[in-house]
Amino acid sequence: MFDGITDGRRFGRHLVLAGIIAGSPRLPGVAPPIRKADARQPVTDAGKGVTDTVLAAIDLEKEPANIKGRQLRFRKLTIEPGGIVPWHSHGDRPAIIYVAEGEIVEYASNCAVPILHKAGEVRPETSGTSHWWQNLGNKTVTLFVGDVLHDKSDHNM
Repeated sequence: MFDGITDGRRFGRHLVLAGIIAGSPRLPGVAPPIRKADARQPVTDAGKGVTDTVLAAIDLEKEPANIKGRQLRFRKLTIEPGGIVPWHSHGDRPAIIYVAEGEIVEYASNCAVPILHKAGEVRPETSGTSHWWQNLGNKTVTLFVGDVLHDKSDHNM
């Protein structure tokens, strides 16, 4: 007799949980399940209001990894209100972004909707990532970026 009541309660809890999840906003920094290749086309907006400071760099060819022509960098980026990090690809330059202060919006090639990133979040950027970022808020955004640079002329995020 009690098994039927317990199973019914368990089913009810699962049904309520499913409803909460379905109706809840997406998690910050996580692209919603609207992912598909070429969901967003490249844009030509120029970068503006961005300061990129290399805090440290290591020539990976001189390290035991011996990765020719690559540099491991750690950078600080500040993006002023209205600032734009222009469209760029991580096809040849993986990176990890830490949002230290503020909120910033990412427009990714494989996500049909903008992705909001908030302070405290980490965003890995791999070979499948092409995107641009914009500070839509009224406060400066601070990001810390670790990346493996190949093309020294590539100053994008």
